[in-house]
Amino acid sequence: MKSRLNIVTLGVSNLKRSREFYRQALGWEPGTGSDDNIVFYGQGGIVFALYPLNGLAEDAGIPPERSGFSGVTLAINQDTKEAVDQLYRQIIENGGQSLVEPRETFWGGYDCYFADPDGHAWEIAWAPFWTFDEQGSLLLG
Repeated sequence: MKSRLNIVTLGVSNLKRSREFYRQALGWEPGTGSDDNIVFYGQGGIVFALYPLNGLAEDAGIPPERSGFSGVTLAINQDTKEAVDQLYRQIIENGGQSLVEPRETFWGGYDCYFADPDGHAWEIAWAPFWTFDEQGSLLLG
């Protein structure tokens, strides 16, 4: 089997709160296997999961303390600048924290950043050179 990214799991301090945030802010509904201990969201071939931070840290053998930028961002790509603006507003209205408001980028695109209730950084971006397949997956040339 070819190695590839299959699951991204975020450690969260309050699973119920985070589950509700992702439902309200992004419209994501939990998938099969979700329960009171873990939440899974299908993301076009990748699974995005939420799990209690302390349990995830223990499982990975890493202390759960966090401070500052982790060096990781997650991204949601859109097909227009207007879609970036709309999703950003929806997320902020539903409890997301604004990190960087929508802006023109140095690389010719358009983006913004927000943080979820646990401070995980997300980018919403549009680029004129990106294309998507019929399922909405980003295609790399």
